[in-house]
Amino acid sequence: MRHMRVAIVINTSWNIYNFRLGLVKSLIERGDEVIAIAPKDGFSELLIQEGCAFIPLEMDTKGSNPVKDVFLIYRLYKTYKKAKPDIILQYTIKPNIYGSIAARFLKIPTICNVSGLGTVFLKDNLLSKISQALYKFAFQFPAKVFFQNGDDKKLFLERRLMLADLTETIPGSGINLEKFPRVPTPHNQSFTFLLISRIISDKGIYEFIDAIKILKEKGVKARFQLLGAKDPEHKRGISLEEIDRWIQDETIEYLGITNNVQPYIAKADCVVLPSYREGMPRTLLEAGSTGRPIIATDVPGCNHIVEDGYNGFLCTVKNAEDLAAKMSKMMMLDKAALEIMGENSRTKVESAFSEKIIINKYQEAINSILN
Repeated sequence: MRHMRVAIVINTSWNIYNFRLGLVKSLIERGDEVIAIAPKDGFSELLIQEGCAFIPLEMDTKGSNPVKDVFLIYRLYKTYKKAKPDIILQYTIKPNIYGSIAARFLKIPTICNVSGLGTVFLKDNLLSKISQALYKFAFQFPAKVFFQNGDDKKLFLERRLMLADLTETIPGSGINLEKFPRVPTPHNQSFTFLLISRIISDKGIYEFIDAIKILKEKGVKARFQLLGAKDPEHKRGISLEEIDRWIQDETIEYLGITNNVQPYIAKADCVVLPSYREGMPRTLLEAGSTGRPIIATDVPGCNHIVEDGYNGFLCTVKNAEDLAAKMSKMMMLDKAALEIMGENSRTKVESAFSEKIIINKYQEAINSILN
């Protein structure tokens, strides 16, 4: 089989390095040339060191300005024309939509990956209608679209945003089982809950805070940790003043940000994610691979990883009372039951979410499309 030029296009170099490096390495190992196309950040140079070519791409990752987005199509077109890839792998909303349009002009096949729909698809407003119209137009063009869970795929097909025979479901970005080995549950003197997330409302941060207050009012003694970036500029961000108040009141222990979540997961008794909707949450895959019991909302993405009563508990979305009840229930388990739940988390991730599954799916799709 001939060697190919494969472009990988995402909204940050950080994303490629942290979530797609296994795929990148597998393509390089088989002799393909990989071109990373993304905004330049601290991880761009690391991608070059791993053997990628790198082309910086100017992209407004937060806004939805139609004029800027038209210019993004032009920039993607120029970039793709310069890079001359045989196939393009696109991730995140703007590369998926505008990259598919740009690639169509150049007749370059694309594979898109829908990693999550966010809450915009749950609302019936102008932004939701525009987003769906853009997807419907752009998704005429890819050779393949991977969804990270069956619920998102079903929604796209029900709303006739694309053709069924172009789609396939894969288990997220997968997890490197060797990088995240099973670590026995620590059984801390003070039971420790850990939430790893960007601090925006869609991740269920307010419900987590309210659940903590409910538990503390009942006299529960535990540690409640929050690890992740503050993002007050996000349209669903939380103000720095409010976060600082939670820290000063000792409602939470804020752990800041890190490039290595492993030590924090290893020290936690349970990982929590009360998100409103997910694609396939990476933090839960990391928690499961490490062997941690998990509490998450019963929503797409989360409920594909957490099996209620098997490797954790599912709670009702946007319901702090139910979240508090599940957290209390987790604390009541004895050491043996917590260990079993942790082992079940590892087993589930090993069987269904290994990075090797995703790499094989991509290599098969690339070979099929180009041959």
